[in-house]
Amino acid sequence: MLRYYRMDGVLRLRGAMARYTCSFIVSVTIDHLQPLLVELLQDCEFDVQYYTADYIMAREITGSVSFSKLVKVEVLIDKSTATETETRMSIVIKNEELPLQLDNHCRQVFEYLKQAIEHNRHWHLIESIAG
Repeated sequence: MLRYYRMDGVLRLRGAMARYTCSFIVSVTIDHLQPLLVELLQDCEFDVQYYTADYIMAREITGSVSFSKLVKVEVLIDKSTATETETRMSIVIKNEELPLQLDNHCRQVFEYLKQAIEHNRHWHLIESIAG
């Protein structure tokens, strides 16, 4: 059963959104990863709204796209498997846009952020698995 809700005067389909995930293993200590990720997100034009030692939430800065296309990023740092040389993390990138096209705004931002993580000079990428 489809469910709808009204936001900003627009009828939207509940649960329908673009969503992309990726997991990474990088060679950096867990203590250094979180501040480096906050800096990376800010450099990629995200407003970091909340963070803890193992979680970061950021939103795309408003102004360049409509509200429904604004991308939200969640970064989860896996403290339970971290070693002195490797840390695993996962990102979830989503927005309220229906992914009617393969190359939608959320997908473009996902690819941009994924490349920024994979090619960051502050760590060595060991593994990257897109979901």
